[in-house]
Amino acid sequence: MQKLSDLLKFKYTWRTYQQKFLDGFQEHIKDGHLHVIAPPGSGKTILGLEILTRIGKPTLVLAPTLTIRNQWRSRLLEFFTAKHDFEFLSLDIKNPDFITFSTYQSLYALTKSFDDKGKEMLVEFIKSHGIQTLVLDEAHHLKNEWWHCLYHLKEIEGLTVVSLTATPPYDSSTTEINRYFSLCGPIDDEIAVPDLIKNGDLCPHQDFVYFSKPEEAQIKYIVNYREQILNFTKNLIANKGLQEKLITQDFYVNPKESLDYIYQHPTFFSSIIIYLNSCGYAVNEQNLKILGFSTNDVSFPSFTYEWSEALLQNLLVDQRETFMAFEDILMPLEKELKRIGVLEHKRVNFVGDEVLYRNLSNSPSKLESIYQIVKSTDANLGADSRTVILADFIRKEFLDFEGSDTKVLNKLGVVPIFKYILAKQTGDEKLGLLTGSMVIVHENALLKFKQLLSVEKLQVHPVEGSLGYVFIHVPDALKNKIAESITQLFEDGVIKTLIGTKAFLGEGWDAPCINTLILASYVGSFVSSNQMRGRAIRVDANNPDKTGTIWHLACLDPTAADGGKDMEKLQQRFEAFTGVSLHNEIYISNGIDRLVLPIEWSETTDLEAINADMLEQAQQKSEFKSRWYQAIEKGNVLVRELKIPSASDQPFAKTKKLHALNAGKYVMLEVVLGVSMFVPEFLIKNMGAVIGKGVVQVIYLFCAALILGFGPKTFKALKLYFLFGNQYKKTKKIGKALLAYLLDDKTSYFESKNAIIHVEQHIKGTFSIYLKDASQHDSNVFISLLEEIIAPIDNPRYLLVNSNWLKRKLKIRSYYVVPTDIGKNKKEALLFQKYWNTHVDRSKIQFTRSLEGRKVLLKARFSHLKYQFEAVAKKSITWK
Repeated sequence: MQKLSDLLKFKYTWRTYQQKFLDGFQEHIKDGHLHVIAPPGSGKTILGLEILTRIGKPTLVLAPTLTIRNQWRSRLLEFFTAKHDFEFLSLDIKNPDFITFSTYQSLYALTKSFDDKGKEMLVEFIKSHGIQTLVLDEAHHLKNEWWHCLYHLKEIEGLTVVSLTATPPYDSSTTEINRYFSLCGPIDDEIAVPDLIKNGDLCPHQDFVYFSKPEEAQIKYIVNYREQILNFTKNLIANKGLQEKLITQDFYVNPKESLDYIYQHPTFFSSIIIYLNSCGYAVNEQNLKILGFSTNDVSFPSFTYEWSEALLQNLLVDQRETFMAFEDILMPLEKELKRIGVLEHKRVNFVGDEVLYRNLSNSPSKLESIYQIVKSTDANLGADSRTVILADFIRKEFLDFEGSDTKVLNKLGVVPIFKYILAKQTGDEKLGLLTGSMVIVHENALLKFKQLLSVEKLQVHPVEGSLGYVFIHVPDALKNKIAESITQLFEDGVIKTLIGTKAFLGEGWDAPCINTLILASYVGSFVSSNQMRGRAIRVDANNPDKTGTIWHLACLDPTAADGGKDMEKLQQRFEAFTGVSLHNEIYISNGIDRLVLPIEWSETTDLEAINADMLEQAQQKSEFKSRWYQAIEKGNVLVRELKIPSASDQPFAKTKKLHALNAGKYVMLEVVLGVSMFVPEFLIKNMGAVIGKGVVQVIYLFCAALILGFGPKTFKALKLYFLFGNQYKKTKKIGKALLAYLLDDKTSYFESKNAIIHVEQHIKGTFSIYLKDASQHDSNVFISLLEEIIAPIDNPRYLLVNSNWLKRKLKIRSYYVVPTDIGKNKKEALLFQKYWNTHVDRSKIQFTRSLEGRKVLLKARFSHLKYQFEAVAKKSITWK
């Protein structure tokens, strides 16, 4: 066989951003991994084919579906061969060729066919056929059992793994995200959406959110749920039986004899102490010493839901066998938690994430949200309106609904959405409903529909309560043409609003005419919905001026200041794609901040005003088109940065709390302002004393008043300042130490030798830090490591501990994490310490896997509970 690059050649000219990516390809592939994010519309499959031709080795391409597998084959023949005559390819994984296109399901089935030694025999099978390159297309689709065989393949020496995705699974659990990146490797490069818009491959677009409140029945459910938890917590604090059991445990009475156990379960141990303290018990001094504190050196946090979860998760689930003697007390607690809904699937969760999320995400109030969006879109765009609504379920039980009493439609789904819109918008003849098992159109569309299907008759019957609409029974022979025909009706305007399931109208379905997408999907990963979002922002050859509007729905929890789980899921969804800011400063970034939504939510939040503004903004097509092009001109690359907000920006953030490095500055400012107001007032009040007693006595009096009035605040300011230093400067120093380590000749995986640190100060005290003149891969490595250093301490192998003379007198220590990848061995940790001591401070390195180290680690973890604001350091992607 000839060289692969001689047999397969791309027949056209590469787009600018594609060529830019290919120019850096050889650098990225050096380590045997290539992980690329390529949004819909960027030619991901074409780039994947070019990559495998350049590697030039026998290749196995794995796709999530047969449709996408077949697209790989057709693209190869269409774009890389002159006469569609490439012979060295196969679609059968059991009979591979030089290039084999298959699916993850087929690989798993092949593994299962080898019986007991499936994974070992799979590795031998791949080796025996000489496959040396593995291409993973949209690996976020992988089901749990599929991961294992791929991990085994990765063990093959010399195997190159190429991962292509439009949407990494950022909304998944931490375990799933870590698993995804351990398989695919860190992101090497990303084709930027701004480049695609600039090049005319995607249309300008904007995301909007329509908010709703729960129905009265849902509010009662939520309030009742919260009240039950509150009562449970009160009863837990009053549970003398549990308290008496805990205070008699060996690890509590004689902690020195149970150091191994305590250091293995530091959070559980801390939760017991905090619980007993809340119950009014004086905490055993020995226990405080184990934590590294004296009795007058610790201020206990409240026994919050998080601490309650930590306590009960261990007692009821994780360490149940250890506490068998507690069964008479634990059984009633377990039954009560299960009754409330706090204990599900072996997880204690007082926030009620899943219980309330299921309740709110499926809220029928979203039906009204959808109707208002459709109504506004039709009024604005008229005949040009092309709206797609995606839902998770069909809900056939509502097919018989008729009338105007929409309260009966109490679940979110394809049929309820269809029925609700018709009930509110009587006489609408432009609706269509399409799922894998159901087709509904207006009778006026039947003639054109039959023409497209090339049939003279169709079996139809009227849809009850939906005047003029018919349910179509499609013969099995025509099922493959249904989506194609409905799509044509949609493009022609016979259907203006198409309602369907995420599963059926997800990947593989394409309609460039879509200009409005409403995501009413909430089950599972949002990735497939995000794929659909990609189709809504594709250019339309028949409409060069197309703009895309994407609507997201959120039902707010009125009892949660952060809006609740539905809002949290929405924020996660926004982390996965970049867009242009909606108001004020023009910029391109990921995350929901660019929509400028309220920081806090309450019953007094004016949702109607927010929604009205969103609807009005959605009509300003030329405005967000202009904002895109202005923002694109301000930059040329997507930069990964770490944003560190001020305390006021994120008062209700729940995770990854960052130490308040600048706390001292704010408290000291309060002292200075207080003194400046105090001095004139003191002189005015004591003018008689100055005249009568003399200046010296008045100065003594003044100093005494000053010390009594402002001494405690001054001490607090000094203590906080020395504990954490100035946030902006300290973070920049830490960044310099990290970059110096990465640029060391011994650090082989960092290639950007000209990289420099850049820190930008924003309004309200927020600032961001990122690398200039660095590759996407290296920027990602830097930001990930920096985030780990300053995040709350979990369980690192090494800590950096700083303790100078003044800090010892103030009983203050500073602790920072040596990141996992750097702390994998002592040699690397010491190298990092060298640069830390050069740029930050003189810190000692502490190994935490020894008894002494566990003690230091426990104190470090406990210390950050006392001095912190609710600020969150988070990764961001910004066009600069």
